[in-house]
Amino acid sequence: MAVSDHVDLETFIEGVKKRNPGQSEFVQAVQEVAQDVFEFIADKEEYHSAQILRRIAEPDRVVSFRVCWEDDNHNIRVQRGWRVQNNNAIGPYKGGIRFHPSVNESVLKFLAFEQTFKNSLTGLPLGGGKGGSNFNPRGKSDSEVMRFCQSFMTELYRHIGPETDVPAGDIGVGGREIGYMFGQYKRITNRWEGVLTGKALEYGGSQMRPEATGYGAVYFLQNMLKHKDDDVEGKTAVISGSGNVATHAAEQIVQLGGKVLTLSDSGGFINDPDGIDQEKIDWIKHLKNVKRGRISEYVDEFSGATYHEGERPWGVTCDLALPCATQNELNEEEAKSLVSNGVQAVSEGANMPTTLNGVKVFHDAKILYGPGKAANAGGVAVSGLEMSQNAERISWNEERLGDMLTELMQGIHQKCVEYGDDGDGYVDYVKGANIAGFKKVADAMLAFGVV
Repeated sequence: MAVSDHVDLETFIEGVKKRNPGQSEFVQAVQEVAQDVFEFIADKEEYHSAQILRRIAEPDRVVSFRVCWEDDNHNIRVQRGWRVQNNNAIGPYKGGIRFHPSVNESVLKFLAFEQTFKNSLTGLPLGGGKGGSNFNPRGKSDSEVMRFCQSFMTELYRHIGPETDVPAGDIGVGGREIGYMFGQYKRITNRWEGVLTGKALEYGGSQMRPEATGYGAVYFLQNMLKHKDDDVEGKTAVISGSGNVATHAAEQIVQLGGKVLTLSDSGGFINDPDGIDQEKIDWIKHLKNVKRGRISEYVDEFSGATYHEGERPWGVTCDLALPCATQNELNEEEAKSLVSNGVQAVSEGANMPTTLNGVKVFHDAKILYGPGKAANAGGVAVSGLEMSQNAERISWNEERLGDMLTELMQGIHQKCVEYGDDGDGYVDYVKGANIAGFKKVADAMLAFGVV
């Protein structure tokens, strides 16, 4: 086949499956983007002849390594670590590190692929990457987490740097883990540089970084509603998760006059018909971040709330839904339940939390649906701003960063509307995000030639 010959979408996806056997999450992410991009590039020969989408769907490199550490009982433990550097056409690789038993190469390749388009949408010069390990920090002592993080960084440091690859936190990697990894990087290299984001304010972190992803998801939701002459005030919201993204999304919904009904963790969800107000959110933050407890404890503290073990919150009637936990947590049947219960808008705080069939349900129902690569880009946007502050050895105040985050999310929304408006008043935000994110990366790759 000549390089300029066109293949159809089905043939392209079959090729992705063949090259990545058993990697269902990665194939799902590529398919979700490809189905919109193929339509966009149908009459654009330059993208076909340069095989741009084929090249973006093949990571620049996947680094896999052994991580040995000793637990508190002096047992030697062995985990596996990865760093997936997907594409650096528009800037150094940027993306989080995830510590969770579900982490494998497929999950990290999907996240790095998604991150490439998400970072492009921010308008900042950031490429896409992701990393992590199947290590589970839950139930581990601080000393065990420290020893693991130090061992993980002892290998990772070879592959990262402020002009090469700048990791951040993700599921299972918060301020504690970032601190241990940054300390080990500094110790090994004898350099203080902005090689990790999500750091504490005492050693180069940025104001607004903890809030950015959750706040940004609500800002994007607010922009979608505003585009329809509506707003958050007076509306009920169902949120999944109870970590950093979920609690700050809840906080912002409350500040805008909405009522948050649910939060969850891997064990189940709580439903509080009185609303999860700021006082309750602060209690949950303490429960999760300090006590490292479970969301089920909420019902012992606040009367009127119920706990639903082993269930997800998508059957609760609401106006707004924000999946903020993890990938594929909202399936086709749950999407149908949300639609039948009158949901008006969905904004994804997590990465690819809705299955492809679930996305189709939202699309067919013509509800407002903000995909993760657009709606939760606020986190990486402020991480990019943290990189800028580190490079200049300065620190911006919270007001300035808040304004910049608001403007960034408005800009992302505008790009989605530009490429996703179907002409009859409906905006396909998935299509808009995919095309806008692709075009910037693709045009940069064309400029570099075949490399």
